Amino acid sequence: MINPITPRTSIIGRLSSTTRRMAIVLLLPVLFSLTVMFLVAARYQSALSRMETAASLKPIVGTELAGQLFSVAAGRVSFEDSGVDALLDSVDRTLDRLLAGAASGTLELTVARRTLDTLGSYVDRARRGMAEGMPISEVERIVDEVRDVGDLIADMLDDFISVEVEEAERVGESIRRLVWATALVEAALVVVTVSQAGLSSLRLADMIRMAIRQLEGSMRRLTGGDLRARVPDMNVEEFAELAQQTNVMANRLEGLIEKSRQEQENLAKSELRLLQAQINPHFLYNTLDAIIWQAESGQSEQVIRLTRALSDFFRISLSSGADWITLEREVMHLSGYLSIQKTRYRDILNYAIDIPEDMLQGYIVKLLLQPLVENALYHGIKSKRGGGFIRVSAARDGDYARFCVEDTGKGMTPEELEKVISDMRAESAPVAAVATPDGSSFGLRNVDLRIRLYYHQDEGLQIESDRGGTRVSFRVPYRSREDITNDEGIYR
Repeated sequence: MINPITPRTSIIGRLSSTTRRMAIVLLLPVLFSLTVMFLVAARYQSALSRMETAASLKPIVGTELAGQLFSVAAGRVSFEDSGVDALLDSVDRTLDRLLAGAASGTLELTVARRTLDTLGSYVDRARRGMAEGMPISEVERIVDEVRDVGDLIADMLDDFISVEVEEAERVGESIRRLVWATALVEAALVVVTVSQAGLSSLRLADMIRMAIRQLEGSMRRLTGGDLRARVPDMNVEEFAELAQQTNVMANRLEGLIEKSRQEQENLAKSELRLLQAQINPHFLYNTLDAIIWQAESGQSEQVIRLTRALSDFFRISLSSGADWITLEREVMHLSGYLSIQKTRYRDILNYAIDIPEDMLQGYIVKLLLQPLVENALYHGIKSKRGGGFIRVSAARDGDYARFCVEDTGKGMTPEELEKVISDMRAESAPVAAVATPDGSSFGLRNVDLRIRLYYHQDEGLQIESDRGGTRVSFRVPYRSREDITNDEGIYR
C-alpha cells in the first residue's frame, strides 16, 4: 500500500525560491536606503531653495524699498508708481511661505515677519507725510528708518540662512552616515545570504541523498525478498513519480506472488485432503474382522456398537469434502475410533477424553486429534509391555484453544525425539511425503502441515517425550461459525 502523500518540495522550485529570497534580501536594504536618500536629498534641496529665496529678499528689504521710497520723496515718481506696496506684499507672502515650509529657523523668520510689519508702518507714515506736505527732511528721516529696519530684516534673513546652512550640513552628514550604514548592512547581508544559500544547498543535497537512499533501501529490501517493502512518499517532487511507480510495481509483484502462494497452498490442501481421505486398509480389515468375530459370537449389541462407530468414523472422516467441523463432531470421530480400538486392544488400552462442553460448538480443522491418538497407540502403547493410557484434553487460552494428547507409552530417547521433530519439520519434503507411513512422523507431519496451512501460523505441533511417555500439543485460534470465511468448507 502506498503511504499517504506528504508535502513535496521541487528541486527546481527550491532553487528558484532560494534565488528569490537572496534577491529580496539584498534588494530590500538598497531600496530602503535609496528611498531614505531621496527623502533626505529632497530635504537638502528644499533647504537650498529656502536659502536662495531668503537671499533674494535681502536686497529688496535692504536697499530697494528705501531707494524707491526716497525716489517718491524726491518727486521723481509717484507713490503709486513706485511699487513699494507690491514689494512689501511680495516680501510678506514670501516670508509666510518660508515660515510654512521651514523645519528650523522659524524663530528668525517669525522675528523677520514682525519686523516687516514695523517696516510697513514706517512706509505708511512716509506716505501720509508726503500726502500732508511733510518737510523733506522729515521724510528723509523716515526713509532712513525704513533703511535701518530693512537692514534688520536682512540680518534676520542672514540668521535664517545660517540655520538652514547648518541644517543642510546635518542632512549631508546624515546622507554620509546612511551611505556607510547601507554599505555595512549590504556587506553583512551578503555574508548572511551566502551562508544561508550554502546551508540551503546542503539541506537540498541532504534531501536528495535521503530520497536516493530511501529508493535504494526499498529496492534492496524488494530484491532481498521483502515484498512488503514500499518506497515512502518522497518529499522531493522529482522523485515522487519514480517512488509511486516503484510501489505500483511492488504491489503487482506482491499480488502475483501472493496469488502463486495461495495457489500452492490450495494445492497443498488438496493433496492433504486426498491423503486424509485414503482409508487405512489394515484398520478397516481389522475392524471388519472384529465385527465378524463379534457376530459369530452372538454379541449383537457389540456388533451394532462397532458398526455404528465405524460408520460415524468414516462419515466424519469424509465430511462431504468439508475442511472444518465442530469440535463436537471431532470428539465424536475420535470417540468412534477409540471405541473400535478399545475392542481390539481391550487389555492394553485405556483412554479418557477431557474437553469442556462450552468448547464443543467451536470449529476446528477436521482430523487433527485422531492421527495424534493413532500415533500414540501404535508407536507408544502397543510398543510397551502392559499397555498404557491415552488422555485427550483441551482448554481455552484467551482467544486460542490448546489441545493435548498424552500417552504413557514407551516414549522416546532424546535422539529419537530429535529425529521425529526433524522429519516432521522438514520443509524441503513434499506434501506427498506424509503418505509414507514408515515411522511416527507420518501422522505428526500431516497434522503439523495442516495446522500451519489452515491457521496461517508458523508454529504447529509441540512434542515432549521421555521414557515415561509422550505429550503432543498444539495451540490454534478458537473459531466460531462466524469466524470462518465463505470460501472455507464447513460440515454442518
